[in-house]
Amino acid sequence: MIVQQIWTANKFRNFNYLIVCPKSGEAMAIDPLDYEQCLSISKKNGWEITKILNTHEHWDHIGGNQHLIEKTGAQLLAHQNAKDAIENIDIGLKAGDSVKIGKTIELEVLDTPGHTMSHVCLFANNDKPALFCGDTLFNAGVGHCKGGGNPEDLYGTFVNQLFHLPDHTEIYPGHDYWENNLKFTLDREPGNIKAQKMINEDGIKDPNNPLVSTLGIEKEVNTFFRLKNTEVIENLRKTFPDLSENPGMKEVFLKLRELRNDW
Repeated sequence: MIVQQIWTANKFRNFNYLIVCPKSGEAMAIDPLDYEQCLSISKKNGWEITKILNTHEHWDHIGGNQHLIEKTGAQLLAHQNAKDAIENIDIGLKAGDSVKIGKTIELEVLDTPGHTMSHVCLFANNDKPALFCGDTLFNAGVGHCKGGGNPEDLYGTFVNQLFHLPDHTEIYPGHDYWENNLKFTLDREPGNIKAQKMINEDGIKDPNNPLVSTLGIEKEVNTFFRLKNTEVIENLRKTFPDLSENPGMKEVFLKLRELRNDW
């Protein structure tokens, strides 16, 4: 499986992706806002875009759909409940579906509500697992829930699905928020040595050549995975004095998400 991560260099810091079958050259474009780059890279490499996948319905993820469809005739795939929000969906997806690309690639559809209620992630469950996670999971952070989502559902997505994926799963998010999210981690957990070291790495600073995280790394530096960490909880209590004496993971997650909204 070839993964081409495309930096859009726009103010929203979007990543687009091409997932390519190395045998057939068939490709799927994920959230191709910068459709011109997707087309240019495909042409340069001799790839053919046959599918487009929207992780969710926000305009910065679907804005390139029609242009790319007109140029390639590609099928459009998205959550089955997004048909009123995304035009011209050819295939509606649900949890457990498989998305095939060319002769060698099969991706599992995960139904991952929270950022929006019609959000999917794609999981490549092979010898080098990968998660294409849209705006559900970012490097060192999570998506907000202000654009049609729900933080309780986002928590459910994390504990019931993402927590259980293999630690060596590579993480491919919809935006580059590495640096700012690590700053939030260190604000919540100043003693996090891993985050202290990472924030100065070249791959954090340069989205043209970004560091590809793994779920194992996220569990070390992403505050939203560190829900039992004593330092995180005690610092959270300074902001939320009404925090329970022994807060559960859900309470910690929801308070962190509330805090991150205005941080």
